[in-house]
Amino acid sequence: MKRVFTGIAELYTPYERLEQAALAVQDRRFVWVGAESSLPREYRSWPRTDLGGRGVVPGIVDAHTHLVYGGDRLGEYLQRARGDSYEAILAAGGGIYATVRATHAASEEELYELTRARAHLFLAQGVTALEIKSGYGLLPEAELKMLRVIKKLKETLPQWVFPTLLAHVVPQGWARGEYVAMFCQELIPEVARSGLAGAVDVFCDQGAFTLEETRKILEAALSHGLKIKLHAEQIAHTGATRLAAELGALSADHLEQSTPADWQALARVGTVGTVLPGAAVILRKPFPKARAMWDAGVKVAIATDHNPGSSPLYSPWLGMQLTISLGGLSAEEALAAHTAHAALALGRTDLGRIAVGAQADFAVLDSRKALEGLYRWGHLPLWKVFVGGTDCVAT
Repeated sequence: MKRVFTGIAELYTPYERLEQAALAVQDRRFVWVGAESSLPREYRSWPRTDLGGRGVVPGIVDAHTHLVYGGDRLGEYLQRARGDSYEAILAAGGGIYATVRATHAASEEELYELTRARAHLFLAQGVTALEIKSGYGLLPEAELKMLRVIKKLKETLPQWVFPTLLAHVVPQGWARGEYVAMFCQELIPEVARSGLAGAVDVFCDQGAFTLEETRKILEAALSHGLKIKLHAEQIAHTGATRLAAELGALSADHLEQSTPADWQALARVGTVGTVLPGAAVILRKPFPKARAMWDAGVKVAIATDHNPGSSPLYSPWLGMQLTISLGGLSAEEALAAHTAHAALALGRTDLGRIAVGAQADFAVLDSRKALEGLYRWGHLPLWKVFVGGTDCVAT
């Protein structure tokens, strides 16, 4: 496949802004990016697509989602709106455990169809790559069922899909030590052997896994060649962020309760700090200090954390807008956080960027201004979405 895209009024790479730009794509990757007037002779005879004087940004990368689940938690949402806390609902057997029961009850085909529909809603928002976690199975076979669903999605969706095995909470009725041993000695080896996930995540927090348990699980993952990431410092400060840095994790996510010392640790080793605006706002937690993290040298990413309980969020654009307004990032920084930096949280440097050698994934705004989507709260003027240079969402 060879194609040149012209008629780009404004382009963010995201690190650089270009006017009157053009793109050359071959075999799903960018082979040239620059001013349309400087298009090299070798590309001038290629088939062309005129984008009509519109703005272009890289495909959005969502590096933290829980997209596979059964049921919903509207009732819990209404409880929290009346003042009940997330922690109290979880302790009473609701929260994550309610979704576990609904996910167990759903068949693989039902979960696939539900998740495929959600993924298409994300595609319509310009999301061209997304991580999808397990974690609502808890029991070994149920976790494998979720990962098989994610594998099928990876094979059938137009987007890039990154499967992650999540140690979420200890199942009801299990001894903690017994469950951690099973996860390390049985589940992780099986997932690594079958190739059902490329990374392992642990929810290290009050009501979930302790720091010592988290270390055991992550070290087991590393010993089987899997990458690692953490849910860190969401409800309480546990030290998970510094553990992420120590073990070379791809990312530490949430960070509502993180400290300057945590940020320095992330910055030293290059572990991405992923903020999840939806969860912070919906659970009424302190908003992550994105500006301070960025200034401390952390590669800050933004993700939706889409899940049925704490962040039923479908819009990465709203996540960026909240991080601009409440987290202190500029619009340009927020875009980089949900594209190039988010790709680093997946271990990829060829996603979330419009640059020679990167995958040709990009979103076209129905506006001459590429950042119009960050200005219009509640309305996304998106025209088309391209994955590998192919139009996947057309108006």
